[in-house]
Amino acid sequence: MILNFGVLIDPLFRLPFLTGLLFASVLPVLGMYLRLRQEWLAALAFAQVAAAGSLASSILGLPAQAGALACAGGAAAAKSWIARSGNNGYAVLMIVGWACAILMLANVPIAEQLGHALFDGQLYFTGVGHLIIALLFLGVTAALLPWLSRPLLLERVFPDFFQASGRSALRYHLLFDLLIAAGLALATASIGVWAAFGLVFVPSMVAYRIGQSWKASVWIGAGFSLGAYLVAFAAALLFDQPFGPVLVITLATIAAIIWLVLAVLRRRKASSITAES
Repeated sequence: MILNFGVLIDPLFRLPFLTGLLFASVLPVLGMYLRLRQEWLAALAFAQVAAAGSLASSILGLPAQAGALACAGGAAAAKSWIARSGNNGYAVLMIVGWACAILMLANVPIAEQLGHALFDGQLYFTGVGHLIIALLFLGVTAALLPWLSRPLLLERVFPDFFQASGRSALRYHLLFDLLIAAGLALATASIGVWAAFGLVFVPSMVAYRIGQSWKASVWIGAGFSLGAYLVAFAAALLFDQPFGPVLVITLATIAAIIWLVLAVLRRRKASSITAES
């Protein structure tokens, strides 16, 4: 196989590259707060429901992002009720969203192309509209997250803080849930269901483990995500593969390498301590 490295600087792929880069920078940060709250499964549920909403909108002749936002936003609004059953509620929502998407693909041929894009992660077919939406979402997140961060962290570190102060944390929960649902809905329409979930889940998993502080973990998660995105974007182009699976494999591979390095370092440290004693 002859690799065409010129494709990496082809102007045709500049807009998709920037669109994916924006989501790769913001989703891991949101993923850190989901992991903080131990609600990572909700992210996959939102992504699956968003995919079903995108397909439904396409069938009705509406913009795919509109249906994705409506369905994911509805799931986020109902999240407090769904969460009463723990992760069971999210799991049910996830498989129902997947089932609805597959049924639409099986019975409405017009949705097949969008379905492949949603599940394969065909980032290369995105355009100016997707980039503008990604920029708007990044701006909204940059404006809201600093305000949301303190109460979300306070609730985790001091669980009785809001109750003792006579305040409610529900508005913070709802706003964050709507923010993560919007991010996953928009990212799903650009990079696919599993790629969007991978950016939320894998970088935060690694960063949460190796970060020495909250801020350090956020930076590690974002850096991990951006590095994996650059590798995956180049590899998918060079080998002419769908972007979503390549990104997921890249994330998992880098995470596995990091775990192996940490395991070796721990073993050496334990051996050193044993030798000294």
